[in-house]
Amino acid sequence: MLDQLSNHLQKAMKYLRGEGKITEKNMTEALRMIRLALLEADVNYKVVKEFIEKIKRQALNEKVLSSLSPTQHVIKIVKDELTFILGAETKGLNFSNVPPSVFMMVGLQGCGKTTTCGKLAKWVLSLKKSPLLVSFDLKRLAAQDQIKQISQTLSLPFYEMTKDQVSSPQKALKDLVKFAQSRGFDPLIIDTAGRLHVDEELMKELQMVKNLLNPAEVIYVGDSMTGQDAVKSAQLFNDKVGLSSIILTKLDGDARGGAALSIVSVTGKPIKFVGLGEKFDQFEIFYPDRMASRILGLGDILSLVEKAEKEADAEEAEELARKLRKQEFTLEDFKKQLVQMKKMGSLSQILDSLPTGGIYKGLSKAKIDDKKIVYYEAIISSMTPQERENPKIINGGRRRRIARGSGRPVIEVNQLLKQFFDMKKLMKKSQFQKFLSSLPPLSH
Repeated sequence: MLDQLSNHLQKAMKYLRGEGKITEKNMTEALRMIRLALLEADVNYKVVKEFIEKIKRQALNEKVLSSLSPTQHVIKIVKDELTFILGAETKGLNFSNVPPSVFMMVGLQGCGKTTTCGKLAKWVLSLKKSPLLVSFDLKRLAAQDQIKQISQTLSLPFYEMTKDQVSSPQKALKDLVKFAQSRGFDPLIIDTAGRLHVDEELMKELQMVKNLLNPAEVIYVGDSMTGQDAVKSAQLFNDKVGLSSIILTKLDGDARGGAALSIVSVTGKPIKFVGLGEKFDQFEIFYPDRMASRILGLGDILSLVEKAEKEADAEEAEELARKLRKQEFTLEDFKKQLVQMKKMGSLSQILDSLPTGGIYKGLSKAKIDDKKIVYYEAIISSMTPQERENPKIINGGRRRRIARGSGRPVIEVNQLLKQFFDMKKLMKKSQFQKFLSSLPPLSH
C-alpha cells in the first residue's frame, strides 16, 4: 500500500539522519526529494506546492527541541502535514435524526461502487443497524442484478424496484421509505447509475435522485489506483451533485498514493473508509494520522491491535500470554495463532502495519507466502497430540508420516519445525520482551 511513495519519503528522511542541525542547505535537498516523491506518486501539483512550502516554513523557523534530533523534528513536521492533507481527523458517518438514513453512493463505472455498497452494509451491522440495499438506477433495471447477488451473498435484505417504480421515481421513493419504515431498516444504502466517463446526462440523473432521496450522506466511491483521474472525477461529482464524503477502493494495490494524498484537499470532503481487497470484510475506517505514520515507516500498531482484539478470543489471549511467560508455547498454540492471523488478513498487510525501524527493522522486506499458513496448519493437524505438545520427539520416521498425512513435502515439515524452535529461542531473549512491551495492551 502506497509503497512507492513511502519508500521515497523514507529515503528523504534517511538523508537527514546524522546531520548535526537543520540548515537551509540540507533542508533544500530533503525538500527536493520529498517534492519528487510526491510528484512521482501522482499527487496534485498544487497540493505538493502547498505541502512543501508549509514544511520548509516550519522546519527552518521552529526551534528544534533539545530532546529531538533534526530527523525526528522533520519527521514530526512531515507527519503532521501529511495527516492534515489526508483530512486531519477521522470523520464518522452522518445519520439522520429521523430514520431511515439514506446513504447515496455515486461514482464511475468500474470504481467498485456496487461492491462497496455491500461492504458498507456489512460494516454498519457492527453498529447494530439494519441496512437495506437498494439499486436506484433509473435507466437500467438490470443494474439491480449485481447488488441483489451481493445482498444474497451477505444474507442482507435487498429492495427490488419494479418497472413501474423505475418509470416513476417519486412513487418509487415513497414506496421505498414506507417499506423501510414498516420493517425498521436503517440505513438505506442506495447504489446509483454509473458511466465510464462523467457526462451531463449522468449528473442530471444523480442530481434528481439526490433531490428525491434527501440523503444523509452522498458518498463518492473512487478507485485509488487511477490516481488523478479519481481526483478529477470526485471534483466533478462534487461540483455537479454535491458530496459529503469519500470512500477509496483498491488502496491495497495503490503503490503511488496520488488519489489518497490529493482528493481531500481538492474536494474539501473527508475520506471515511478505504477498501483493502476484494473480500467484503476488507473494509476499514480511514484514520489520517495512522495513514501518515504508515507512509513514513512509523507503522500502525494501533490498527493491528484493534484487528487482533476483534478476532481474538479474550480467554485464549490470556492463556497464550501465560504460556509465553512460562515458555510453555506448543505447536498447538502455534496452530491457533496461524488461524487467528488468517482472520486478520494477509501476512504482508500485517507486516505493513509495523514500523520499518528499531526492533522491526527488515520485517517489511520479508517475502511472505500466505499459502504457507494453510500448509503449516495442515502439517500441524497431521501430528499426534503428543507430537504437538513435545515436537522434540519428531524424528525422521515421524516427519515422513506427517508429510504423507498433510500432503506436503518433508522439507516443509522440517521448515515448520525449524521456525518453531527458532521462535522458542527468540522468546527467551530480551528482544522479544521489547517486542511485547511495544504493543498496546489488549482491552477486555
